[in-house]
Amino acid sequence: MAFLKVTKGTSAGQLVTLHPERTVLGRHPTSQVVLDDGAVSRHHAEILEEAGRFYVVDLRSRNGTEVNGVKINNRTELREGDSIRVCDHAFQFLTDLDRELPERKNLDVPASDVRPGAATVDESDDSSRPTGPDGSSTPNPAGEGSSVISALEASSTGRGLRLNVRPEVKLRAVLEISSALGRVLDLQDVLTVILESLFKIFNQADAGFVLLKDADSSKLRVQASHCSRPTDDEVPISMTVVRQAMEQTQAILSADVMGDGRFRSSESLTDLRLRSLMCAPLLATDGSAIGVIQLSTLEVSHPFTSDDLDLLVSVSAQAAMAVENATLHDTIVRRRDMERDMSFAAQVQQGFLPSVPPQADGFEFADYYKSAYHVGGDYFDYVRLPDGRIAIAIGDVAGKGVSAALLMARLHASARYHLISSPKPSTAMTGLNAEISSSGLGFRLITLVFAVLDPKSKTVCIANAGHLPPVHRDARGKVQLIGMRESGLPLGVLPDQQFNEMTLSLKPGETLLFYTDGITEAMNAREQMFGKERLQKAVRSSSASVDGMVSSLIESVADFCGPSPQRDDICVTAVRCLS
Repeated sequence: MAFLKVTKGTSAGQLVTLHPERTVLGRHPTSQVVLDDGAVSRHHAEILEEAGRFYVVDLRSRNGTEVNGVKINNRTELREGDSIRVCDHAFQFLTDLDRELPERKNLDVPASDVRPGAATVDESDDSSRPTGPDGSSTPNPAGEGSSVISALEASSTGRGLRLNVRPEVKLRAVLEISSALGRVLDLQDVLTVILESLFKIFNQADAGFVLLKDADSSKLRVQASHCSRPTDDEVPISMTVVRQAMEQTQAILSADVMGDGRFRSSESLTDLRLRSLMCAPLLATDGSAIGVIQLSTLEVSHPFTSDDLDLLVSVSAQAAMAVENATLHDTIVRRRDMERDMSFAAQVQQGFLPSVPPQADGFEFADYYKSAYHVGGDYFDYVRLPDGRIAIAIGDVAGKGVSAALLMARLHASARYHLISSPKPSTAMTGLNAEISSSGLGFRLITLVFAVLDPKSKTVCIANAGHLPPVHRDARGKVQLIGMRESGLPLGVLPDQQFNEMTLSLKPGETLLFYTDGITEAMNAREQMFGKERLQKAVRSSSASVDGMVSSLIESVADFCGPSPQRDDICVTAVRCLS
């Protein structure tokens, strides 16, 4: 057994027991001998044991390591009494404790109990010594200003005394991670920072991962993983440990998994050859587990300790908050991007719709359009034909939102083509139906009305593909629904369907009004529909002007629905004969 005696520093006289195989000296709290000094590198030097011999190695430190006053560049063997200097800290290498401490009676720990991970202090005053985990007196680490903290015990089951890592050193490690997390918002970046920081703190870790619950399926998914050694194998994951940590919302430490009675029934842990692991749940603000962080090592000589678990729990609290913030930020960004895209889509869709009604001698037009969402599936258009006639088209693609709007855009272009290239609305509707049926868009209910107005003859020719019947109001205010017998099936139902048409003469003062089911199926708070009867009543009681008729209808629907939100797209267009 070998020791380091502090010969220079505020804890001069303290003895530190060296770990078997490897003892790291450095400023970082994961070092077995922590030197709280800014001049010391995070992992400054290490002492190795091989076949009973001890060697010191400088870990490419910033200020170097000296043995007997000479700076070393290579691995250097240590001999009894050699001096080791790390910046302003000096140690003496010892293997004969009896010769160094002849007055063993002044020590709290008998020589037979000194073991790796324990520390002895050459002090007679024990009045202010802290109490250990088992209630026994723990040697004082040379006062508040001590720059040396003893090695952590190698086994959580050892009887040797152990000094806790100083709270300020733990705090510094947590603050370093907090600072790093404060600079990132992307979830993947957050998880990467967490794992990289943990591997710097726990240098004995071989593998680690972060599991998070999927927001949609609630299944656990590996969101980030890291291995300290190059390997083609996947990071070992045991769901036995993960489930226990999440269900009990408690952190788990196993210094030796193979001998841990809690996991003897887990074949996966045996297969994964894990030796020591820590698993801490990530807890949301409501206390529920949203995932876990787990670190594991394959080396039995360097297990995790209760101090390590305590630090991991502190880090996991910061990590859980960072994950929630990153998830919230991601949701906000996605929503903002979607709203921006939807706003642009609404502008594009508005570009498809007529900006102003057409002009025709002896006739006036009016229209109204409002989608339930940013974009919708209702559609209307005015198409001026080469011979001077004016075609009115109004349709409804089943559904709402983006998918309906995309199909509406396709319908807008195709309807214009068939109206311009066909002499009659019935043949235009037949051709459009054949195109929709063979387009490969899949079945989606599309209802549509073509009404071609001839201003010279004052006639309107109507073809209807399963759409709601137009409303006709004569000069005396009589209202009726027309063209129901001539109506065909919606577009795309029968590929070879032939559509009929009806012709109506418009006299002065007569009006034709076309609408979508956003009018008739509008609902109030009692789940009652506006219906066709209220539609006819609103048209009958409205003013004679076509603008007044459309406005009166929209107000009637709004009054009927009250505070209930609009559930469907609303589209209305009307034409009135003036003379």
